[in-house]
Amino acid sequence: MFARLLLALAGGLTLTAAFEPVAFAYLVPVGLAAFALATRDLTFWRSGLVGLAFGVAFYFTHIDWMRTSIGPDAWAALATIEALFYGLVGLSVPLLRRLPAWPIWLAATWTAVESLRSGWPFSGMPWGRISFAVVDTPIAPTVTYLGLTGMSFVLALVGFLVAAVVETWLPGTDAKVRRTRPLAFGTLVAVGALLVIPVARPYEAAETGSAVVAAVQGDVPGPGNDILYDHRGVTRNHVDATLALAAEATRPSGAGERAGAPGVRPDFVLWPENSTAVDPFTDYDVNADIREAVAAIGVPVVVGGLVDDGDDHVLNQGIVWDPVTGPGDRYTKQHPVPYGEYIPFRRYWDPKFGQLALIGRDMKSGTRTSPLQVAGIEVADAICFDVAYDDVMRDQLREGAELLTVQTSNASFIFTDQIEQQFAITRLRAIESGRWLVVAATNGITGVIAPDGTVVASADPRTTAVLVERVGLSTDLTPATRLGAWPTRVLTGLSLIALVVGGIAYRRQRNRAEATRAPTDDGEPETSPSRSEVPVA
Repeated sequence: MFARLLLALAGGLTLTAAFEPVAFAYLVPVGLAAFALATRDLTFWRSGLVGLAFGVAFYFTHIDWMRTSIGPDAWAALATIEALFYGLVGLSVPLLRRLPAWPIWLAATWTAVESLRSGWPFSGMPWGRISFAVVDTPIAPTVTYLGLTGMSFVLALVGFLVAAVVETWLPGTDAKVRRTRPLAFGTLVAVGALLVIPVARPYEAAETGSAVVAAVQGDVPGPGNDILYDHRGVTRNHVDATLALAAEATRPSGAGERAGAPGVRPDFVLWPENSTAVDPFTDYDVNADIREAVAAIGVPVVVGGLVDDGDDHVLNQGIVWDPVTGPGDRYTKQHPVPYGEYIPFRRYWDPKFGQLALIGRDMKSGTRTSPLQVAGIEVADAICFDVAYDDVMRDQLREGAELLTVQTSNASFIFTDQIEQQFAITRLRAIESGRWLVVAATNGITGVIAPDGTVVASADPRTTAVLVERVGLSTDLTPATRLGAWPTRVLTGLSLIALVVGGIAYRRQRNRAEATRAPTDDGEPETSPSRSEVPVA
């Protein structure tokens, strides 16, 4: 058992190395194969314990950035909750191993649990989905066809097929298992071949036009990791950067204008999340600053602001501020962070200690599914962690979005690897949707991303910068967008059926083992012949 726990811990650490900052994605199947081998032939509870060990090794290291940016208490609590889900997958292994083609059912269950923990409890935590690791690999174009959920399933299947091949070589392996080697290896090769087909034939969404977009990174005064240190200075930085852009932008954009050409006026400007940390509708100075910037540039500016919603609630919004009509269309962040932006069940428990004491008002979730109207362009917006959730951009794309934008602060994480992890997820959203994507951050990472995930332009963290780039527009829906939530539904259904059937098989096997076990007597065995069998003298 000790060796199994060590193998699980090694597998979890290996999976961590597949993500930023190491970002060696080819370790994903290795880590999953270690998980499958570590839980092989274990009883129900022991398999769950080994799965939990895997989860602890993976998740505590994968989100180590939270320990230094938010606090060790929040890091330990969140990582523990997420590690339990890997223990749940471990509990399923003895049941699914009773079924033919077990790697398929285990991959479906892994993906279903991954989807479950990405949305529950509260708003869940999508970080650590194995598909988030593939952005700089040859198989990244496959995301356009399968979506990120489908990609997770295929990656998990590859990892478990590797385990199925490896275990046919292990000492003491049953002859029946060894005979499955050709089938397991052939299936592994076939799945690998399917993954690379889109490389030769990538999906290209048809473009219907283009636009010039400016992304402003104003920078954060002071230590750089605290928006509230000088929140008015943050707003002023973005105003000044926009005024400087306006002074240079003297002519309107033209269809033949090259990307980033000097002197070209953008069609609209994107500011990041928390470019104002007070309500821009009620704070006179902030309102005046925004109006000054918008009037100078003469095109709409999408402002990231915190908007009051009564005394007890606040909204995190992207606000389209027009130079003529003023503030108009708004997108509200759909997935606020529990214990970071709101306190669940505050009426029953209202903590007044540590970082939690700083959350004086709860952030409400937005429900908008239609894109923003910005300078005549349909724009799908997402705010910070929203980009990691499947529903936010998918719903807006299905309602006609032509371009993707992400407004993020990330100042709290500026000295950690979180910003690289989130930027990788953002690039995958561009690939999945077949859209250009523009991301604006307060002090990193701001960038413009092409539909194939290529970073066309980016700004150095902790600098003031303005990126002006021409981007394509499209209304074409990729296969992944058309599939929508169906991969999650199908894989969840398959995993539930497999768990029921596997549970029945597991129970029957246990019953047969108990029935065939010879009864034992704790007393001293009698010699033969026994006293009753000795001839009478």
